[in-house]
Amino acid sequence: MKLIFSLFALSAIALFGAEPAALIKGTGPGWRAMTEVDFTNVNCKPDTWSWGKDGLIKCTGNPVGVIRTKKMVTNLELVVQWRHLKHAGNSGVFLWAMPESIKNLEAGKGRLPAGIEVQVLDLGYETNWEKNRGKPSDWFTSHGDVFPTGGARMKAFTPEITYTKKDGTKYVVGKPTSRRSFPTQRLTKGVGEWNHYYIRAINGEVRLWVNGVEVSGGTECQPATGYLCLESEGAPIEFKGLRIRELP
Repeated sequence: MKLIFSLFALSAIALFGAEPAALIKGTGPGWRAMTEVDFTNVNCKPDTWSWGKDGLIKCTGNPVGVIRTKKMVTNLELVVQWRHLKHAGNSGVFLWAMPESIKNLEAGKGRLPAGIEVQVLDLGYETNWEKNRGKPSDWFTSHGDVFPTGGARMKAFTPEITYTKKDGTKYVVGKPTSRRSFPTQRLTKGVGEWNHYYIRAINGEVRLWVNGVEVSGGTECQPATGYLCLESEGAPIEFKGLRIRELP
């Protein structure tokens, strides 16, 4: 599976060129911009999210919660740019959020939905972990983890991976049985810098490109239909260029 995933990533780079992100902007037949009218609040405050005429989406991060699309989606492609405004900020994009979990959130039970999360995490989250514990994280990264939450399921493409630090030290993140997919490359930019996500979710399979390179994902997702959510999780963040193409 790792070999197949790597070959797919390499073929994508060859197809799109040295900077494939420039070509995955969400333009062409079927693509459209997502705006405030596409979403409804679930368990955030009225002022948690604000939408600018230029497509800029601002989130205060308070409280922890989500907004969701008004209708459920199944097969889709999504592009979005994001940047954290605070060190160690946390957020995410939820795919196929389960209606039952949304109802629970609306009733005040819990804070985040069950579904497939494409994590949006600042580099400082990993930095803080290593500083406080004296070793790198062995269960998450800040570079595009994809994983199921709540009662959702997913078979990760890369449940375990070995990274090499600048000093040559190697360390392992995850384990063979992990449901979390770890990125094959570490490409996220830091606070104040824009990052680009291209997400493809088709027939229960999710693939994520970070800044132009495919890095993580999973298959056999359950559910494979549901709401699309944007997450508020304690720190200010901005999104822009949110576009979707729904597929058969």
